[in-house]
Amino acid sequence: MSYSDIALNAVVFAVIMDLFILRTRMMTQGIYWLTYALIFPFQVLTNWWLTSRNIVIYSPTEIIGRRLAGAPVEDLLFGFSMILLTLALWNFFSRRPLLKQED
Repeated sequence: MSYSDIALNAVVFAVIMDLFILRTRMMTQGIYWLTYALIFPFQVLTNWWLTSRNIVIYSPTEIIGRRLAGAPVEDLLFGFSMILLTLALWNFFSRRPLLKQED
């Protein structure tokens, strides 16, 4: 399985978790897209820093080939998935009491 395949599977997993399992529907809300827009530039900057210093090196045979700021565009899919799943889980667990209080 290539890096591209894993990135696409991460998006599918995050969307299924958000819409069908956790049912938080984060990606249908403006706050998700605002959060993603705020984090996106920092993700690109971090990707550039890590790849320009050869801290992270990608095999050309495992990626699509397109790059943004030195990193494969697939990294944007991981960022999307990470933010979506984190916010969906946060929203899901903040609606439910973690511990049942006994009288």
